[in-house]
Parts: sequence; structure tokens; C-alpha cells
Amino acid sequence: MAISRDIIVIGGSAGAVEGLIRLMPGLPAALAARVFVTVHVPATVSALPSILTRVGHLTARHPADHDATEPSIVYVAPPDHHLLVKPGAVRVLRGPRENGHRPAIDPLFRSAAASYGPRVICVVLSGNLNDGSAGADAVAGAGGTVLVQDPAECVYPSMPAAALAEVPSATVLPLDQIARHLLALLSDPVPEVPEMTTHRSRRSLPVPDPVELGEPEVEALARSGVSSGLTCPECHGGIFEVDIEGTQQYRCRVGHAFTAEVLFSEQGASIEAALWTALRALEESAEMAMRLRDRATDRGSVRAATTYARNADTYEQRARVIRDLLQSGMMAGDGELSVCTRPIQQ
Repeated sequence: MAISRDIIVIGGSAGAVEGLIRLMPGLPAALAARVFVTVHVPATVSALPSILTRVGHLTARHPADHDATEPSIVYVAPPDHHLLVKPGAVRVLRGPRENGHRPAIDPLFRSAAASYGPRVICVVLSGNLNDGSAGADAVAGAGGTVLVQDPAECVYPSMPAAALAEVPSATVLPLDQIARHLLALLSDPVPEVPEMTTHRSRRSLPVPDPVELGEPEVEALARSGVSSGLTCPECHGGIFEVDIEGTQQYRCRVGHAFTAEVLFSEQGASIEAALWTALRALEESAEMAMRLRDRATDRGSVRAATTYARNADTYEQRARVIRDLLQSGMMAGDGELSVCTRPIQQ
């Protein structure tokens, strides 16, 4: 028996809002599908639903937890909340961050795949790093369809490129062709049990999704993996390498989750934060040493003044080393760790 593709899930990050603004006008008001969108946004009020409603023919809104869903509506993940797709409804949860974000794209894609299988079409738009790639793999593994914005036209191509690397069979399209292709897919039924493709065998995804788990279950999931010897960039607890139905993740006991690429990037951001903290501490120590030197000088204590002056010089030298390191381009502008080409002078 054939079934209709009627679930569209869209994810993106930097550059994705502009992509959605161009995509939405191509979807008709009587769209025979439910649309769910997660874009990495700050944890503040988001104007994205009103923007998408204004530029397109569909009504977009932030849903509440357990809201029922219906066709021709665009459900946008609220700020600081994950959006999960359930049969006929949504979950809106303020669970642990995943891949450094809340909302994150992987939970949206993963939950849609678990709930609707081959009825799902996922679309990966412009963005940094690889949130959404594991979720796209879950959609493909459940018999769904994966579309990827052509990385060549993206200002931030790493997210669609990562999804394509994870799902090589994904259809790559320029943004202006995605809406038309979506409509063609919606009108083309698929077998309820699609034929196997070259993608890895379809698998049953965990239900409930890890984002929905309570504290004991989250800790048990983390401890089911192998201790990595690393620490979580979010909470600084121990982190475990976990295999979730063929997908490798790094998870801590409270539920923060990362792909290896995102963990690497988060560690880079942690390094920069630690270096700025060290720079501040060294400069403040140099300042205190100078004050103590002046006080010792006023008391006529030449030996103490000399010692404090030497300490101040040492702190200032070390502070200059760290400042040079920070200003040398060790940290890329988007938070990703890059190679430092200037040697540190001892």
C-alpha cells in the first residue's frame, strides 16, 4: 500500500533564515503537509514565525507542548526549547542542549523519523558545523527523504555539506528549486515499506527521544557508553562516548550531547574563554604586584620592592604571550578552532 509524504522538517543555522524567506513563498496555502522548522536562535523572543507568515502563504507559529498539529501550518521551534515531532502532536521541551544548541536540529529530525518513517522529508539549509547530519541519517535510515541545500551557494556551507557526507544519497538542490521539489515529492506516494537502498539498513530509533528522558534515564544512557576521559563543555562533568543506533555521540550524565565535530568546536571555545580568564588574572596580578612594589618603596624596603617588581614583570610577560596568542588568529571568527601559525615565544 502506498502512503503520502506529508511531514516536512527543516533545519538550519547561520544563513538559514534568509533561506526560509526565499523558500516559503513557493509553498501553497493548501499545502497537504505539516511543516516543522528548527533554526539555531538566541534564547530570547523570536520573530521568525511572523516573518515566515508575512513572506509566504502559510501560517507559522511557535507551538506549545503537546499541541495537536495539522496540515498547512508551519511549527517553529521556540527559543531555548527543543521541538520534537510526535504522531499528531509536538513536544516542546527545555531539555539539555544538544550540539551546543537549544533548539537543536538533530532531535527534530530524529523524532520525525521515529514517528513517521518514510512519510518524512527533511531539508538541511545553510549553517555551521554538523547539527542535523545525524538526524538526516536517521530520516534516511527510516525510509524518509533527505534534501540538502547546495553547499556551493551557501554562505555557511558546513551544515549541508556534513549532512551530505552522512547521507550521500541525499538530493542536492539550489534554494530556488527546493519548494518545487517538495511539492513534487508530496504528490508522489511511496510504498509503506520502501525498498532497501544503498543507505544503511533502516533501524528503529529510540522512543522516547533522548531529549525526553528523565534524569535517571539520561544518566543511564550516558553510562551505557564508554568513558572518554573528556569533560562536557557545558557543565564540565565527565563525558561518555555513546552509540545510539549506529550514531556516535558524546553525552554527559545530565544529558548534554555532542557530535565529535561539535565537541571539538566547543572545546575550542572553552580554550579561548580559559585564555581570556588567564589573561585577566595575570594582568590583575601584575597590577597588584606593582601596588605592593610602590608600598614597599614608600616604606624603604628595597628588597621587597625589587621582588614585587620582578613578579610584576613576570606576570606582564606571561600576559603578553597569552594576548599575542589570542590575537594571532588561533580562534576562527565563528568559534571553530584553527591552527595557530605564530610560535609562542618563551
